[in-house]
Amino acid sequence: MTTNSELMQRRQAAVAQGAANIHAIFADRAENAELWDVEGKRYLDFAGGIGVLNTGHRHAKVMAAVEAQMKRFTHTCFHVAPYEPYVALAERLNAAAPGDFEKKTLLVNTGAEAVENAIKVARAHTKRTAVVAFSGGFHGRTLLALGLTGKVDPYKRGFGPMPGEIYHLPFPVPLHGVEVEDSLQALEILVKTDIEPERIAAIIIEPVQGEGGFYIAPPELLKTLRSFCDNHGVLLISDEVQAGNARTGKIFAIEHSGVAPDLITTAKSLAGGFPLAAVIGRAEIMDAVGPGGLGGTYGGNPLACAASIAVLDVIEEENLLRRSLELGDHMQSRFRRMAQRLACIGDVRGLGAMVAIELFKDKSRLQPAADLTKAVVAKAAERGLILLSCGIFGNVIRVLVPLTASDAHVDEGLDIIEQSLDAALAEIEDAA
Repeated sequence: MTTNSELMQRRQAAVAQGAANIHAIFADRAENAELWDVEGKRYLDFAGGIGVLNTGHRHAKVMAAVEAQMKRFTHTCFHVAPYEPYVALAERLNAAAPGDFEKKTLLVNTGAEAVENAIKVARAHTKRTAVVAFSGGFHGRTLLALGLTGKVDPYKRGFGPMPGEIYHLPFPVPLHGVEVEDSLQALEILVKTDIEPERIAAIIIEPVQGEGGFYIAPPELLKTLRSFCDNHGVLLISDEVQAGNARTGKIFAIEHSGVAPDLITTAKSLAGGFPLAAVIGRAEIMDAVGPGGLGGTYGGNPLACAASIAVLDVIEEENLLRRSLELGDHMQSRFRRMAQRLACIGDVRGLGAMVAIELFKDKSRLQPAADLTKAVVAKAAERGLILLSCGIFGNVIRVLVPLTASDAHVDEGLDIIEQSLDAALAEIEDAA
């Protein structure tokens, strides 16, 4: 039998260390919210491939759609010989995106690629170059997306200089002393001291920050940004790469605010585990780029398009928007009960099933507990739960369990999180 340790030795010899691994678990097979490693150990998956599996591992309808498409053809390049699944998916996404206006869609491969193309489109339409993003935001690892990303370690270190004409505003996190008023005042100061609004092409924001810590953009912030953009001819881009595709109880998280962005980027759970991303936007904005200015060899791969259409069907047929809200309420309720006896849980938050807890060294909530967070993730894995941390302080545990997971599996995973918190805290007390 091949072991995890044997495969890790091979991985260390053959794979660049920059492609880090959170867990030393080599997957062998998976089904819905369960995963088995090469040694036969079973895990519950509360990471979902970092938010990719809202419809679970290998959903039957998704797999059937891909198999049917695979029997016809797997690639032609849409720009050479186009195909109906690309067009059909674009129609579905245009209809799903918020805003009472005509829309068009571009399909690409990854979230970072979607972000880069959204900025290209924004610059082409506005004839401007500057972009405003937010601290703590994560928009990808390619160079322009990396410049937009608001976190240094491990993403930006050693890769400078970053692209020019990118400006960052503080994201409102009252827990850490940043209010909406602070963010808006920073925008006001920016356009008075650094750049006139007439040079800003776009403002890009995650309605719920992913890697940044699952902080939720308040509706008043999004509405004020919408007004600013309208007043100054700036485009508003909603980065829905992690928060989209039913994770928050809406197809797109920004729908909770009632704000319609000009452009939306989406990826991750868009195709149920197959590589696919999209830029969706106002038709006249999307058409600002001439023929040949957008695209890529694999963009909108027919297998991924077939998978994505099936994902959208599953979201409707299995009422996953409602399921997301129910899951979110259940998980937050359980975490709040944990917080009543565990002073280390300084905050419980979420939008739909995009739920997180933030850990601190004591109830004062002044010192983020990154070491404790890391220990909890490790102990959860020992107990059979795949879990992720996040946040600029490394002290947030995020939950991205498939929306299709059974109640029993969700509760089993929550039990393991509580057991792992208790075990990690006991070790800290013993060492003190």
